[in-house]
Amino acid sequence: MDKKMIEMMAVVKDQPKRGFSFAKKTLSTDLKENEVLVKVLTASFCGTDYHIYTYDDWAKGRLKLPLTVGHEFSGEIIKIGDSVTRVKVGDIVSAETHIICGTCEFCLRGEGHICENTKIIGVDTDGCFAKYIKMPADNCFVNSKDINPLHLSIQEPLGNAVHTMAHFDIKGKDVAIVGCGPIGLMGVDVAKAYGAKRVFAIEINEYRRNLAKKIGADVVINPLEEDVIETVLSLTDGRGVDVIGEFSGNKTAIEQSFKYLKMGGGLSLLGIPSEKITLDLANDIVFKGIHIYGVVGRKIYDTWYQVKELVESGKLHLDEIITHNLPLSSVNEAAEIMGSGNCGKIVLTPEEDIYE
Repeated sequence: MDKKMIEMMAVVKDQPKRGFSFAKKTLSTDLKENEVLVKVLTASFCGTDYHIYTYDDWAKGRLKLPLTVGHEFSGEIIKIGDSVTRVKVGDIVSAETHIICGTCEFCLRGEGHICENTKIIGVDTDGCFAKYIKMPADNCFVNSKDINPLHLSIQEPLGNAVHTMAHFDIKGKDVAIVGCGPIGLMGVDVAKAYGAKRVFAIEINEYRRNLAKKIGADVVINPLEEDVIETVLSLTDGRGVDVIGEFSGNKTAIEQSFKYLKMGGGLSLLGIPSEKITLDLANDIVFKGIHIYGVVGRKIYDTWYQVKELVESGKLHLDEIITHNLPLSSVNEAAEIMGSGNCGKIVLTPEEDIYE
């Protein structure tokens, strides 16, 4: 890569309203000593991208416009900084999207996933819905070239599911997945791959309930038509499930989950509620002796090694979870599909002709 500057089209959030735009941007190919330049091969659409697309209250409070969006991607390294040894030109990589400082208290004690200076690409800095992106080399993870390219960009959200479900021992246990959006569906898949005895999938959307069943959920519950607490307790001898992965962020769903979690059980919370949660701390937490874990991103780097092992094991059903593959130029269509709920994971592929 000899050019000092690259002109490329990128998906940007440049207006404080619903929708994305395409804009021509110029990217310098000069790199810091620890950086790499990556040509984006695939990117995937996330719920966070939908929040940005709709420009909801979270987006209004977090973003500085204009911004190149997108944070889940895979690509080919085409240039490396002077001090980079972790990866090389030609490597096909996926990326940890949280750029951490490496010097704060949490980074220094090996908990970079809660780094107090974290910056997220596509949220705090320019993202990957473009032809090229610069990344710290330490954020790049080399993929086997035998893996389906469509699976590579979804390893970041898969890491969320692995982090959520692997925190507590689930082998031989009854496990509930609350909310079967794309990451919740991955949670179902991960729970089965890790040997859960039974997986209860709780989801209001019919499309996603059917998909959860297809990839292995043993019990599928529609909370709009069934009493979730009563149903789960009736199927677990009145004791409840051993572990819950909460992916919905829904106030009612979260509050109900404490009622059907077994005494001594574990609750991993990934979903972000927009309303205050009301809990009976004495009866549902203290006297039940439960364990609660808040999930932030992926453990750096433990979760990535777990993801790599799972992807290469062939135990996952990623072809079923990826329900749409669209050109990047159809990003607004992807957003509307995501908003409908009638999808699993959406993968976007940059087209050469809209950039060159």
